[in-house]
Amino acid sequence: MEKIIDEKKQGQSLKVNAKEGNSRKLYIESYGCQMNFSDSEIVASILAKEGYNTTQNLEEADLVLVNTCSIRDKAEQTVRKRLEKYNAVKRLNSKMKVGVLGCMAERLKEKFLDEEKIVDMVVGPDAYKDLPNLIKEIESGRDAVNVVLSKDETYGDISPVRLATNGINALVSITRGCDNMCTFCVVPFTRGRERSRDPQSILEEVNDLASKGYKEIMLLGQNVDSYLWYGGGLKKDFKNASEIEKATATSFSNLLALVAEEQPKMRIRFSTSNPQDMTEDVLHTVAKYPNICNYIHLPFQSGNTRILKEMNRQHTREEYMALIDKINEIIPNCGISQDIITGFPTETEEEHQETISLLEYVKFHFGFMFKYSERPGTMAARKLEDDIPEEVKKRRLTEIVDAQRTHSAYRTNQFIGQTVEVLIERESKKSDQHWSGRNEQSLVVVFPKENYKSGDFVMVKINDCTSATLKGIPVGLSDNN
Repeated sequence: MEKIIDEKKQGQSLKVNAKEGNSRKLYIESYGCQMNFSDSEIVASILAKEGYNTTQNLEEADLVLVNTCSIRDKAEQTVRKRLEKYNAVKRLNSKMKVGVLGCMAERLKEKFLDEEKIVDMVVGPDAYKDLPNLIKEIESGRDAVNVVLSKDETYGDISPVRLATNGINALVSITRGCDNMCTFCVVPFTRGRERSRDPQSILEEVNDLASKGYKEIMLLGQNVDSYLWYGGGLKKDFKNASEIEKATATSFSNLLALVAEEQPKMRIRFSTSNPQDMTEDVLHTVAKYPNICNYIHLPFQSGNTRILKEMNRQHTREEYMALIDKINEIIPNCGISQDIITGFPTETEEEHQETISLLEYVKFHFGFMFKYSERPGTMAARKLEDDIPEEVKKRRLTEIVDAQRTHSAYRTNQFIGQTVEVLIERESKKSDQHWSGRNEQSLVVVFPKENYKSGDFVMVKINDCTSATLKGIPVGLSDNN
């Protein structure tokens, strides 16, 4: 994702993945959070066994799937525009079938088939294993819907087809769903209750990635810090677990340590953290293992305690600031990024200024900032009037983005003169003579190619920067190679 932004990136169509003997073509496009991109890889894996290879050519596809996001109205409108595009192509290819996956499918359910005549199939985030049956339904001329939410980790036994990665970075899902019920958020309704994945299956996936040459993983979940495995079941059932289960339970800090020790040469990141669930033992684990990146994405949403309460966030302004202080104490030079929603119902100008002042207190390395967008079915939509004028939301967002841009420039300037380890991920977007990668604080670093190659860990001396990018000169390979 882009760093200082007020909207998430547009859809990404995945790379071609060919399995010998497959004759049908799958075109899949993903929008929204990283979990959607991870899910699309699971979908590609399931459908590869059904004879589908992925394609980047929409016109030749037998099956078109769009993995959707419902976090804001703009995301849904973007999907509707894409469906119009699919409709135009489908008129020329009568065999083409179109399905909607993900959170938008879960939210709208059967209504999607009526509203969008182009749609043949609607599949919720927990129903992808049923895709082979649903495809048979639509091939028989019937509409197909499965939006049943699961109480278990649905895809722990599936090895994803790595389509959205470059062979260097990979996503590894460790939890699904969310129990937090923030009043602005549709995730608990579209992705269901929170459940954790068997740590052994996580380790097996990580080891498989290492054997294939991947250099970095991100442990992924709506709320990774609440990860808890004691043999299965929803988190709420832990109180009924046996004493043996409780004594041998795996927490998120335990899982981090297991993965770090299993693959000491592999870089480890994690996202997303929730302030109410992040514990000190996680911070000490990050500090202990050199292959766990000194970077935490820690959404705070608002700098005002009253608004946080209206959002049903289980932390105050003061508790968030204390957690930031603890992070800086235990993990010096930790990169920290944020999520902010501005213009939440009833937010006053003074409360908005408290968000600005919290930004000033922390000076985040980068952030993801949005105007409030009322989502149907959420508690905020049911109980609170969306009473902040659009022009006020836009102005407040601009002020927040401007403040973050200043703080980002402050943070990148701190690296000038330092030598940092960079994992080369791709060619620079602006120059084919430069590599682009990230340091452990998740800041983009560009430097001359010289004799290095994609996937190398390179030590780079920083001599210049923008507010979003570090620039430097390579001084040699890291010991991590």
